[in-house]
Amino acid sequence: MSSEWNSVSLDSLGVLRVRGADVVSFLQGQLSNDIALLGPGRSLLAGYHNPQGRVIALLRLLQLAPDDLLAILPRELIGLVVQRLGKFVLRAKVKLADDSAAWTVTGLMGCAPPRPGAASAAASQAAAGGAPSVAQQLPAPVNGVTRIDASLALRVAEEPARWLLVSPLAHPAPVSGCRPVGVQVWQRLAIAAGEPQVYAATSEAFVAQMLNLDALGAIAFDKGCYTGQEIIARAHYRGKVKRRLQRFRAQVPVPLKPADDGEFPDGRSFKVVDAAQRSDGLCEFLAVTTLGHVDADPAGARAPPERAPLSAERLALPYALPD
Repeated sequence: MSSEWNSVSLDSLGVLRVRGADVVSFLQGQLSNDIALLGPGRSLLAGYHNPQGRVIALLRLLQLAPDDLLAILPRELIGLVVQRLGKFVLRAKVKLADDSAAWTVTGLMGCAPPRPGAASAAASQAAAGGAPSVAQQLPAPVNGVTRIDASLALRVAEEPARWLLVSPLAHPAPVSGCRPVGVQVWQRLAIAAGEPQVYAATSEAFVAQMLNLDALGAIAFDKGCYTGQEIIARAHYRGKVKRRLQRFRAQVPVPLKPADDGEFPDGRSFKVVDAAQRSDGLCEFLAVTTLGHVDADPAGARAPPERAPLSAERLALPYALPD
């Protein structure tokens, strides 16, 4: 693999394994996306919500077999998700387990996506007796999945191109030739892509649309009921969502972290979803706040903030928000 490719060990991410004959029907009643669309070549992003429609965790789902699924999410949330989902298993033929110790999760970043026809080129090279490079075998479409040796590779972003490699611990991801980089690089790219993440500090803090899950294809509005569906559907069909995840850049006195809250100079309150500090002292972050500009309240109409308002530059998201 050429030097234009970087890899990062994503040790903070773990693997929840869900197995059994009823795995699809069980998760269909618990998660926000249409689990029936999951397949060997397609991954899904889905939210797990409480009855009030607030996001407990975000899961990236992969299929090992029709009755054997993997969910990638922060390790710190897996125990909570297993415990809460376990209450609804009842007589369903489903087993939930924290399988993080058996897997590694690696991020892969390239300066350019695979060329059209890369899959056929890799096959031709293999047929000729040569080993195709990992770059030639990576899936081209976002949410696409391919097997590379014992690993599953899934594409999570269009530009800059990024993939996750999920590998059995006994068979590490084949990333020789990649330049290893720090996790901050991956985090900055995720923030630039407007990708939310939910951590222990922000679990159940945001309704689904506040994290733009509808814009990211993580909600199926035409499927049956699931936990939190009534609230999420009502926000979609009956009223415009007034607070959404947006992207900002600011000079901050101390680094921001998930769940930090504050106020902008125009009076809007915000809560941080994710943040990444840059080497030049600036911080890029995702925060949920009111859409558009809100005039500050008249003097004396509200108590002064506990700390000085944060002056931040709003940056564009790489996707459109629903009207």
